[in-house]
Amino acid sequence: MLEALTGTGLAASAGLNAYIPLLTMGLLARYTDLIELPDGWQWLSGGWAIGILVVLLAVEVVADKVPVLDHANDVVQTVIRPTAGGLAFGAGSASQTVTVSDPGSFFGSHQWVPVAAGVVIALCVHGVKAVSRPVVNASTAGLGAPVASTAEDLGSVLLSVLAILLPVLVLLGLLLMMFATWWVIRRRKRRKREGRPLEGVGTERLFG
Repeated sequence: MLEALTGTGLAASAGLNAYIPLLTMGLLARYTDLIELPDGWQWLSGGWAIGILVVLLAVEVVADKVPVLDHANDVVQTVIRPTAGGLAFGAGSASQTVTVSDPGSFFGSHQWVPVAAGVVIALCVHGVKAVSRPVVNASTAGLGAPVASTAEDLGSVLLSVLAILLPVLVLLGLLLMMFATWWVIRRRKRRKREGRPLEGVGTERLFG
């Protein structure tokens, strides 16, 4: 279960920001003993890989905080985030961390299963993020975009660290994300209900 929680947390983190979980694993594997990447994923801790991820992360952080541009970024990230989620789940679930003692037993020889699971998890989280952002922008005249984006980036960092160090707490993080999703959907429905009567009143005044 710890391997599954580690992979799930990293994939969910990738749904919020494609590069944070990969960069977290790469940095921790390169400079600490908190995680040991399996042979097929050692490239994540390489200097070139870390450098490229830093540049991509910088671009993502800026683009995701500008209204309108954040929507275009979400469209592009529809492919990138699930892919990163698959990579993060595959690498993280097979890694030896401070909480996992037998990484080789995870999913047996079915190497594609964790990658596919990571793609699905990241895609679901990305979908929620992409749907909720227009609601935030509309309700705050675009001023909420950088705040929401910063919160998502911090959430991605927190999920990545918890997935590696305390994977049991990943469940708490996922519950918080589900609550946030419920809150956004509820707010969106309430805005729609409030908008219809206003339109009706305007129509009656115009033609009445």
